[in-house]
Amino acid sequence: MDFGLVLQTDPPASQVVSLMKRGERNGFRYGWTFDSAVLWQEPFVIYSQILANTQRMHVGPMVTNPGTRTWEVTASTFATLNDMYGNRTVCGIGRGDSAMRVAGRAPNTLARLGEAIDVIRDLAEGREAEVDGNPIRIPWIKDGKLPVWMAAYGPKALALAGQKADGFILQLADPYLTEWMIKAVRDAASAAGRDPSAITICVAAPAYVGEDLAHARDQCRWFGGMVGNHVADLVSRYGEHSSMVPEELTEYVKSRQGYDYSHHGRTGNPSADFVPDEIVDRFCLLGPAEAHIEKLRTLRALGVDQFAVYAMHDAREAVIDAYGSEIIPALND
Repeated sequence: MDFGLVLQTDPPASQVVSLMKRGERNGFRYGWTFDSAVLWQEPFVIYSQILANTQRMHVGPMVTNPGTRTWEVTASTFATLNDMYGNRTVCGIGRGDSAMRVAGRAPNTLARLGEAIDVIRDLAEGREAEVDGNPIRIPWIKDGKLPVWMAAYGPKALALAGQKADGFILQLADPYLTEWMIKAVRDAASAAGRDPSAITICVAAPAYVGEDLAHARDQCRWFGGMVGNHVADLVSRYGEHSSMVPEELTEYVKSRQGYDYSHHGRTGNPSADFVPDEIVDRFCLLGPAEAHIEKLRTLRALGVDQFAVYAMHDAREAVIDAYGSEIIPALND
């Protein structure tokens, strides 16, 4: 099982680089960041420094979107990093939540997202693709490689991930929902004539190692609010009791009262007050190392290839070190 470290690109960028170096020393093979140009610093600039200061770590956004940058710029940026550091990037992509809404735009449509996945991958790997009706190719790319992993929750998005993406990113760690969503992605891949086992499955969620569960929950409750933002979109689209979306995912957002992006992804987010302890426990990994190991083994048995740790709390270094000393070795024994 691979492990990733997910950070926000808050200044100073040097701290982000330092934490990623710490992650690599502790066995994390992937370094991910949020990508929202108004809320945080520009991640692609920081990726260059992460790659320069690590030897094996692969980096990428969790997640970018097709709307904040033109597709040829996104592809060329990834390809430049790959040319400099040896094909060590991965493109996590989705419709765009905070990045689009904070700038006053609606998230991208799934149709646009599906087209972008193909175009960005083709261009970054040196093939011709059509952008705004014009066939283009980036001529200097040689032996480029860019896996594109798509984030999804709803049935249509899960189907698109199975049809198009090289990997599937699920931002929650509940075993029941993980099993349901992996099946939806793999069924769609099979229906599209693809090998479902070739799609990398990445589960991403906060992890907090320690005995004080009440404190751990308070540090990670923001995540339920963030996920609830996506779930609220599903409820508006499919209804509260749709057979297309599990009730285990939609039930808890009934008391949600809007969302303030100025606290997005941060401990103490007041927009996450509606998230009950049960959801925090189900969506995150909390407690002593043994509890993390047990849940991760369950996720691995469901087909999860990578667990990416959201480290947005008051114990980032301690959790990175605990994973390196106790948890990652146990999952790779």
